[in-house]
Amino acid sequence: MPTQIAPDAQTTALLRNLITALEDKKADNLKLLHVGGLSDITDYLVLATGNSEPHLRALRIETEKVLDAAKVKIAGMDSGGFNSGWTVVDAYQIMVHFFTAEQRENYALDKLWKDAVEVDSKTFSAKAAPAAKARVAKAKPAAKKSAVKKPAGKAAKSTKAKPKAKAPAAKKPAAKPARKKKA
Repeated sequence: MPTQIAPDAQTTALLRNLITALEDKKADNLKLLHVGGLSDITDYLVLATGNSEPHLRALRIETEKVLDAAKVKIAGMDSGGFNSGWTVVDAYQIMVHFFTAEQRENYALDKLWKDAVEVDSKTFSAKAAPAAKARVAKAKPAAKKSAVKKPAGKAAKSTKAKPKAKAPAAKKPAAKPARKKKA
């Protein structure tokens, strides 16, 4: 069984962005395997399950966006054909496989790479450490809220067109006393 080698800072950042993006797109059963030493093709396998072909496509597109943003070249992509339930994105150091639940069980890459070191993907997830985020949030000063308060009883936004602002008028004389109504 190979020992896990800590990825360099660039690979760590890429894995973090990739895992976070896939979580945001609701990928299920995310698994990160370190296969360096076992494979001459790649160092990391990312396995994820989607719930349908359109979901697999959305996961692939999101992966492409993350790789493009990091200026990582994509060696190739394959979807196994129409409604295959499987898609792979090869980015040299990192290979990402997307499956429907049925095909994930069928291909069983988890079992095929049983000698690989499973990396806790939560260590790369931006959502993984809410306690750490809470500590950071306490350290930061709270943003100041606007001192302007809305008068009570007024709606936040009106759908009616507002009249144009008028030019300031010349000084008005003091207010006249109110007239009495005739009975």
